Amino acid sequence: MKKLFFYLIGFVILASQSSCGYNTMVQKDEAVQGQWANVENSYQRRADLIPNLVNTVKGAANFEKETLEAVINARSRATSIQISSDDLTPENIERFQQAQNQLSGALSRLLATAEAYPELKANNNFLELQAELSGTENRISTERRKYNEMVQDYNTTVRSFPNNLMAGIYGFERKGHFQADPGAERAPTVQF
Repeated sequence: MKKLFFYLIGFVILASQSSCGYNTMVQKDEAVQGQWANVENSYQRRADLIPNLVNTVKGAANFEKETLEAVINARSRATSIQISSDDLTPENIERFQQAQNQLSGALSRLLATAEAYPELKANNNFLELQAELSGTENRISTERRKYNEMVQDYNTTVRSFPNNLMAGIYGFERKGHFQADPGAERAPTVQF
């Protein structure tokens, strides 16, 4: 009977310890999922601006058809990749990021090509859309940074002892970070 009492006390202590770690992991997991929604929202804002930008650019005479098609196709690929906030693995984040990088590259080519068209550069709609895209890119960067901070906090919690024991039992796995774009470590060359 005395032995059973000690087992019961030990179980209560263990259960109270594990629930605190569990609740913390749930809170941090929810924070990561909420921040992922903010990241997706920022990327969706960019995707929503692109058709307006493309239509404005189409109005410019003899604009490069391949450039416009590249932007349209990249947007289609980028918006087709959806990741559930429950499945934020490093592999899925990388796949999502690659599609978004392709879209960023296509947009950069579009905006660089547009510099050769004076009538387009003077178009107020184009200038406003260009400013909106620039602001949206800043929002994306901010949301990605916040997401990475929350993922770091979450991952530290689920990998730290004794939380790692409870994380394994309850299925809390590491989340993926956004990584720097390939070649981001090299500054672009500017020539006049």
